[in-house]
Amino acid sequence: METTSRVGTQPPAAEGGHQLPFARRAVDGYLRASFPWYGLDDAFTGPRWLMQVGTGADGVVEHGSIGHGEEPSVRNEASEDKERFAVVVTVAANPVRHSPDGTGLLEATSVSSAAWLAGVGLLSVTWPGQMDHVLRDDWLDQQTETAWALADDLSGPAWSSLSLPVDGVPTAFHYRESEFGWVLAGSTQAGVHVGAYGRGMSAYGLGFSAVKDIAAYA
Repeated sequence: METTSRVGTQPPAAEGGHQLPFARRAVDGYLRASFPWYGLDDAFTGPRWLMQVGTGADGVVEHGSIGHGEEPSVRNEASEDKERFAVVVTVAANPVRHSPDGTGLLEATSVSSAAWLAGVGLLSVTWPGQMDHVLRDDWLDQQTETAWALADDLSGPAWSSLSLPVDGVPTAFHYRESEFGWVLAGSTQAGVHVGAYGRGMSAYGLGFSAVKDIAAYA
């Protein structure tokens, strides 16, 4: 999918030079989206938190993530088993379209887009044991390429089928596990693709629903 940029990572200044609260900055990006956001359904009663949104080359919000459970961080191998989180990625179902300057085309988004974003998201909070910073950079580059190849082959042997409820409707997902956690991706009847990744929480018992009021997360 098209290269994306993060929105809300730099704090805007309010009048008088004061910084706006992070939650307010984060939710502003989500409010710019023209599609519904998805998270875990009401069966999940733990903490929920906003992460980041991404934009396409035309500046339009294309995707974003909502976290559930314990906020993950890049931790050492000994502490990974204690993490319990699931992150839901929502991706707008965009067709192929012209770039803003009219000189090219922007790629369409698909279930593969959601699978790749979820796979890279899991890698971003993974640090294999006994690995220093330099080696991890190389490892991350290699694993990111692998995540892209896997996302581009959802019918391949690395993926299995999993049916989970989305807005109460049984929905087919592509699902895979690794030593670092699990990743899944599918499409909704609301015109968006949904990906998810996590550790310490079983994917088999999850359900997804549209977020009624994203501003409530701020």
